[in-house]
Amino acid sequence: MSVQEYLDKHLLSRKIEDAVNAAVRAKAPDPILFIANHMKKAVSPVITKIKARQILDSQGIPTIEVDLFTNKGSYLASVPSAYVSPSAPMAIHDAIELRDSDNAKYFGNGVSKAVSIINDKISEALVGMDPQQQSQIDQAMIDLDKTDNKSVLGANAMLAVSIAACKAGAAEKEVPLYKHISDLSGKSSTVLPVPMITVISGRKHGGDNLAVQEIMVMPLGATNFAEAMQMAVETYHHLKAVITEKLGPTECNVGDDGGLAPDISSITDGLDLVIEAIDRAGYNGRIKLALNVAATDFCVGKKYDMDFKSPNKSGQNFKTGEELIEMYTKLCTDYPIISIAQPFDKDDWENSKVFTALEHCQVVGDDMLMSNSKRVERAIKDFTCNALLLKVNQVGTVTEAIEVVKQAKDANWGVVVSNRSGETDDSFISDLAVGIGTGQIKAGAPSRGERISKYNQLLRIEEELGSGAVYAGQNWRSP
Repeated sequence: MSVQEYLDKHLLSRKIEDAVNAAVRAKAPDPILFIANHMKKAVSPVITKIKARQILDSQGIPTIEVDLFTNKGSYLASVPSAYVSPSAPMAIHDAIELRDSDNAKYFGNGVSKAVSIINDKISEALVGMDPQQQSQIDQAMIDLDKTDNKSVLGANAMLAVSIAACKAGAAEKEVPLYKHISDLSGKSSTVLPVPMITVISGRKHGGDNLAVQEIMVMPLGATNFAEAMQMAVETYHHLKAVITEKLGPTECNVGDDGGLAPDISSITDGLDLVIEAIDRAGYNGRIKLALNVAATDFCVGKKYDMDFKSPNKSGQNFKTGEELIEMYTKLCTDYPIISIAQPFDKDDWENSKVFTALEHCQVVGDDMLMSNSKRVERAIKDFTCNALLLKVNQVGTVTEAIEVVKQAKDANWGVVVSNRSGETDDSFISDLAVGIGTGQIKAGAPSRGERISKYNQLLRIEEELGSGAVYAGQNWRSP
């Protein structure tokens, strides 16, 4: 017997003796159960094993899943993908998603290297740590990576472990995940977010000719999250009927995130369809609209090609930044639009600044910010937007995600916790949105399992909170 084995055996004997004595002192009616519970509390929580594997996301692209084991149980986490296409370059301000680059497998998008890094390097660094110490766990990975963009370990590898550790930490404290996240962020209360629910998909997400990426509904007038979902789902199904009547039954195909993708090319055509669906559902005035423009995709030089998806484009529908500002201003006047994400190119800070100053709506920074604290700091200083789109896999760890949200909230910004095109059925972002009280969540359409999983988790959380549940509603920007 080794010295360590002897010490472990001796320590276990002492713990059993302490438990028996405690049962006697308490005059426990069920001594065996009392001793078992006492022993359970006496064991210090530690990570005992981390095991990763390659799985597929909602686009059929490889991503990472992790089982993290403690002396209490095992905790599963998976991460979304930042993948767009084999030819698309990685955004320069995005944390690096580690891929294999072996074109013979999954077009180079395998993640076996990242899986090996988790099973070897990250596991070795974290085994023995207390899963309740989220910041220490995340810092250990950051120190091991030693880069600003997570290029050594990979943001996908780090985030998968970070989320699994967060779930384990909640279990050790015997509290719900959202409560644990709330504790980590220093908040004393939780808030159910207003869902930004995709109803029409465009850009690269849909097979239509619509330049903008998404038209979304926001049920601000709901009294609780369950009613918000009811309002949005009924509108979505009414929209199917409207599209079928006006354009035909073949026009109800869905995009990557479950939004309907009718053959339209005009934003106003899409908005008119959604407004009619809202009216039919009986929620006129209670549901507002939001756009995710993703203008970087159709920025050519210093102009914007609104026909970039049309096979028969004339080349005449180019708009300057000033013309886009005029277009957005008219849209916000004619329709109940309260939020527009990435209305200009990621580097078009000047036009974004001008439009934000008009205060027509919430202006959400997406590609412009990349959930990057330095980019957020610049945007706050220059007032180039007034809301953050938080994509946790652009950050790399739970701790850093919480920190960038605090940075945005301190500037009185809105915060939207967002899904990705390539999603899994992990509902972590739902607990994150509630725990840090963002007031807004963007998780796709009420269609496709990987999107529904987020909404269903929020319904469970609201039920668990009972009379203590608070829905952000009209306080969506500052809950």
